[in-house]
Amino acid sequence: MNPLLALLKPYPFERLRQLFAGITPNPAYTPISLGLGEPRHPTPVFIQQAMVESIHRTPSGLASYPATAGEPALREAFAAWLHTRYGLHMNPLTQMLPVNGSREGLFALTQTVINPAQTGAANQKPLVVCPNPFYQIYEGAALLAGAEPYYVASDPARNFAPDWDSVPESVWARTQQIFVCSPGNPTGAVMGLSEWRKLFDLSDRFGFVIASDECYSEIYFRNDPPLGGLQAAAQLGRTDFKNLISLTSLSKRSNVPGMRSGFVAGDAAILAQFLLYRTYHGCAMSPVVQAASLAAWRDEAHVVENRALYKAKFAEVTPLLAEVLDVALPDAGFYLWAKIKGSDTDFARDLHALYNVTVLPGSYLAREAQGHNPGAGRIRMALVADTAECLEAARRIVEFVRKRAK
Repeated sequence: MNPLLALLKPYPFERLRQLFAGITPNPAYTPISLGLGEPRHPTPVFIQQAMVESIHRTPSGLASYPATAGEPALREAFAAWLHTRYGLHMNPLTQMLPVNGSREGLFALTQTVINPAQTGAANQKPLVVCPNPFYQIYEGAALLAGAEPYYVASDPARNFAPDWDSVPESVWARTQQIFVCSPGNPTGAVMGLSEWRKLFDLSDRFGFVIASDECYSEIYFRNDPPLGGLQAAAQLGRTDFKNLISLTSLSKRSNVPGMRSGFVAGDAAILAQFLLYRTYHGCAMSPVVQAASLAAWRDEAHVVENRALYKAKFAEVTPLLAEVLDVALPDAGFYLWAKIKGSDTDFARDLHALYNVTVLPGSYLAREAQGHNPGAGRIRMALVADTAECLEAARRIVEFVRKRAK
């Protein structure tokens, strides 16, 4: 077996299952989960119809092998969306590719980029720099590519944004790739232009690739939409997008997590190698999914409606939870990242047992680094259900915290 598999740590939801082992939740309450970041707003009907029509079309969307690069019309839809959303002018033939969701894209891109044979002094492994807390696929992708993750210190004063200035030059010298996530999971923090300029300058100096995870870009609560990595590069005159790959997804934007559909865009030289990798890896997107994706990327009305649902929901739920927790409206995303008193694992376990509400301990989303785990003493709540269910969960949490404090 591949010995690198032994380096993988249990996924947060497996750790949560182990935490809850042997617990019988209070049967007086129906279960409510705020643990999994799985969109639960209804999938737009027109997207479903596009998929069904593809199946019944002659020839059927299931009757042929798909091209790894995707259909030209789909790549043109990516380019049109990037122009509408970010004002970008990009080549659909060379600067973008479909992926089966951003998770698959993040993992596969890392396998393409990392050169495990290129080691540093004393035969050290190459590094992949990750935010901390972070989406766990970053760590697994780095480890299975033969690299070592480096967890950047986070700044609580800036909503746990990565403190890039804390990274030693010796680390940057060994870095082959960094992951950035803006809007961030779990904090909702959004990177500004000055942060992007800093990363681009570092990439120019040390040659690493920037993988920009932007799957939450269309759910935001401020007047201005979040700045994207490609958009930042263009504003700084980096129109070749050197060493920059942006990844986005339909899962959150269009409420289709089961479709596994997204795309990557950026540096054409990297994407040429990425296409080669994917051709052998066998991860071409189904023609049926391509047809539904094409319909989704061409429509913005459902995205506006979806964002309005989240805005209304967060406006009701956040003030209620703020009565007992240190929590505030994020810049973007659909999570609340709350500070609690005491152990985050004890909080999650007891809340599940007494009130049948599931939240994710913050320490499960981070790693011990620079002497501490930045997620300790925090919980992540995914407000993905409808407003009534999220409000009911919030009321139970308020009651739980007040009784716990006595």
